[in-house]
Amino acid sequence: MNRATIIAFLLALAQSPAATAAGACGEVISIDTHGDSTTRYALARPGSGRAGEGQVALVLLAGGGGHLDLDGEGCPRSLSGNSLVRSLPLFHAEGFVTALVDAPSDHPGEDGLAGFRSTPQHAEDLGKVIADVRRRTKLPVWLAGTSRGSISAANAAARLSGDAAPDGVVLTSPVTFGSRGHKAYVAQTVFDLPLDAIKVPLLVIGHAADQCLRSPARLNGDIAARAGSARKQLVTVTGGPGGGSGGIESCQGRSPHGYVAQEAEVAGGIARFVRGGRY
Repeated sequence: MNRATIIAFLLALAQSPAATAAGACGEVISIDTHGDSTTRYALARPGSGRAGEGQVALVLLAGGGGHLDLDGEGCPRSLSGNSLVRSLPLFHAEGFVTALVDAPSDHPGEDGLAGFRSTPQHAEDLGKVIADVRRRTKLPVWLAGTSRGSISAANAAARLSGDAAPDGVVLTSPVTFGSRGHKAYVAQTVFDLPLDAIKVPLLVIGHAADQCLRSPARLNGDIAARAGSARKQLVTVTGGPGGGSGGIESCQGRSPHGYVAQEAEVAGGIARFVRGGRY
């Protein structure tokens, strides 16, 4: 099979009922977090023969409310169309371990994490996940957050230190534009965080055709400019099928906002940057 055929097969496998039944989504791990809450994540390792030089663990933070509602097999019952969720088999093909993080037990439902994403307490929770993944895998641990997940990732990268801190951070379709509404948290953006405190390697990715009001690619350069990272790269993806009119559907995963039909390109670029190269 050629590369395009292999990629299509991997994406289809990840979304098939057979994959869910086989428990291919990963081992469900639960850890104690803030207050009396617990946070679950699905830890998945690449298939045999994939482990190699430059392997890392990716802690993945979905957008929206972040409530994946992981089942017993580690498969998300919500947000399954999220770009990072759809790219799981591509990251595994690169030899990476993945940790797909659910919202904490006290933040269920559609709103999920809501305004909690930008709090120091949330950063501490993610630090506990990072430390646990590092202990279990003995690997460098990177954070990758997309859309509203970028707020969580930037929050953790800016506030954490020691074993709880990520070795690097990737922000895709980051939320850079907020507005006042009936839900106060929709005003939050990555710019509410102390970006200058981010010292680890940083990759910021946007799509030129992203019509989501919250993540205009033109503002991503401000993230890179403010971050204190010595190694950083700003990428604007072009091409793909396009689509979206600026409404709520433009902020969904199966649109340029979620790099639809370009998952392999983006996952491959992330893998190159994580390994020390350029996107």
